[in-house]
Amino acid sequence: MADLSFYVHIPYCIKRCGYCDFNTYTPSELQDGATLEIVSADYIDAVVQELKSAPKDPVSTIFFGGGTPSLLPAKDLGRVISAIREHNGLREGAEITLEANPDSVTPEKLADYISVGFNRISFGAQSFVPHVLATLDRTHNPENLLQVTTWAKEVGFSEISVDLIYGTPGESLADWQTSIDAALTLPITHISAYALIIEEGTKLAAQIKRGEVAQVDDDLTAEKYLVADKEFSAAGFEWYELSNWAKSGSLSKHNLAYWLGDNWWGAGPGAHSHLNGKRFWNVKHPNLYKEKVLSNQSPVADSELLEELQIESERLMLSLRLPSGVDKQSLNEQQISELSSYVESGHLDLANWNQGRATLTLDGRLIADRILRQILL
Repeated sequence: MADLSFYVHIPYCIKRCGYCDFNTYTPSELQDGATLEIVSADYIDAVVQELKSAPKDPVSTIFFGGGTPSLLPAKDLGRVISAIREHNGLREGAEITLEANPDSVTPEKLADYISVGFNRISFGAQSFVPHVLATLDRTHNPENLLQVTTWAKEVGFSEISVDLIYGTPGESLADWQTSIDAALTLPITHISAYALIIEEGTKLAAQIKRGEVAQVDDDLTAEKYLVADKEFSAAGFEWYELSNWAKSGSLSKHNLAYWLGDNWWGAGPGAHSHLNGKRFWNVKHPNLYKEKVLSNQSPVADSELLEELQIESERLMLSLRLPSGVDKQSLNEQQISELSSYVESGHLDLANWNQGRATLTLDGRLIADRILRQILL
């Protein structure tokens, strides 16, 4: 029986950040004058109800993302963990992750999360430079990161991660170095660093279009990736996916489940699921989601059965992002021919190529998307 991973979407935020296009809502967007307590009161009831429809395969990872899951009390999120434990069973050592805003936790709250089953926490730092955070429309205090990660370690979180964003308009190389240096002083086991993507429809995209904020400098963004990899590696963090580095034994099992094409169930509004080649996703709006689930209707908005070519293309996209890369025997002659030029240019590792695998070099990671576009079916 294959393991199952759960993603639990918590769609609530105190405010919407200018760069974010995730399926998130402030309480007042969901109901005039409402507080978080009002709009989330029956939300966990709906999630627990939805979980009853999931397969009963044993669970190795649970990830609470959002939104800002740490806005909700541990007792509420703990109900979801308990429901999964009762419905599916948890593997020994199951990884249970909480995404958290550094301004939304206290030592007591963190200890409560431990008590209901969490063992991994990921703090959204994004940057440690005030003017960069202001461009991103983030309001947390970067000085809190050392305090909250220390608290997390003291109360018993075995794995602690921080998320960083690089490439923000106006962020200099020195600004990025400041963020890297600050992150590496924290008692963490994992770092995710993502290049900023300007999403249409966001406040930041509109500001750039109006000329109020500078365009992203792609060359500078690439240079920042190289600096990050060098600094993270020197500090003992090993690259294990394009945007993720971890201390030995601290890879995110949940993220790996996605990249390896395992089965997962997404609970909550807008959440996506993947089961044995079938993909489906829930209605996006939290109010409609609750209405459907609590009236015993399916929250699924639509689905698709992946064809063999889609499955193979996704396997290539995900596998090439990993150090293990792609087995050459799974490639056709045209794909091998296309990739050979990247071996010659130094973007794919020659030694690994000769041993039967296509793996990215450091320079290759910078153009991974371009390489993939040439070989996708």
